[in-house]
Amino acid sequence: MDRNFYLDLAARGLRWPIGTDLVLHEQNDPESIVLDGRRLGAVVAAAARRYKTPLAIPLMDLRLEKADLLDTLAVAAADVDAFHFSEAPAQDVLDRVTASGAAPFGPRQRAHFEAIRYIARETDLVPVGMCIGPFSLMTKLLADPITAIAMAGVGVTAAEDAGVLGVERCLALAEMAVARSLAAQAQAGARAVLVCEPAANAVYLSPKRIEAGSDIFERYVMQPNLRLRAQLDRAGVDLIFHDCGQLIPFFVEQFATRLHPVMLSFGSSRQLWEDAALVPQDVVLYGNLPTKNFYSDAALPLEKVRALTVDLLERMRATGHPHILGSECDVLHVPDAAATIRAKVDLMLSCTAGPA
Repeated sequence: MDRNFYLDLAARGLRWPIGTDLVLHEQNDPESIVLDGRRLGAVVAAAARRYKTPLAIPLMDLRLEKADLLDTLAVAAADVDAFHFSEAPAQDVLDRVTASGAAPFGPRQRAHFEAIRYIARETDLVPVGMCIGPFSLMTKLLADPITAIAMAGVGVTAAEDAGVLGVERCLALAEMAVARSLAAQAQAGARAVLVCEPAANAVYLSPKRIEAGSDIFERYVMQPNLRLRAQLDRAGVDLIFHDCGQLIPFFVEQFATRLHPVMLSFGSSRQLWEDAALVPQDVVLYGNLPTKNFYSDAALPLEKVRALTVDLLERMRATGHPHILGSECDVLHVPDAAATIRAKVDLMLSCTAGPA
């Protein structure tokens, strides 16, 4: 779609949370809904209607691509979440994944695609896809990626170290899995995809090493994501990019100027009014109220939500940068705090800043 679509949403003062999980858990049987594409699509549509956004944002389930990848490698579904490669995947593993591009997806991922198809065919909403980013998926495939990434950051090569080889081969596997998912979502009718890359942060990628000239961020984060951005461009699908990790200004600027998404979403550790100076005017900033703490009145009482909302609205208005007020990440259902979370979400959507 034209970037003006997103810029117009910001100019209209639209705001919404990534809150589909809240609506899902108001249903009697959420566990069965996530396996039924039409019913899941109806929940996604209901969330968009409730929050008055034309963007039908799906569940932020970042486990799907890992599950699909490991299914190809015959890892049992019950073992997927805890699975890590104990050593660098052999070349034949990469070959098997490369050859499996047309293999059927598992039931949970098929339901995700069918939900996108439901939105595209049976509503007037904009169908949005969702996937994990390749760097973040790579970190979920290894028990200790930080040490090997640090070694690569000081110039140790895959030929010299088995840990670095593991990172690079798992990153290649991750990129293939994400590319396969993006292709299926585009085919299902997605007009934008929210790519979530939370592990691309200062914990995994040393700012000091990068400032000293290491190309680790370029090789491990930017290049895979630039290739995926090109894939989306070819499919006519917009990129919405999300990273709620601990970032440095260099990361923000690289995401904004080189990936150049239509929308850029950061966690509450970032001051969006400061980041506005690093982000082109045609990239809408989304977020970034600390919704991860909405479950707790001790950590974030209702009046604090009001104060933070008004402050963010006023500061972003002062920058003149296109902004959509929303959550720092997805707002998850917490059984014992459901009413508390809903009240805070309602408040962030309704309270107003003072006159300009």
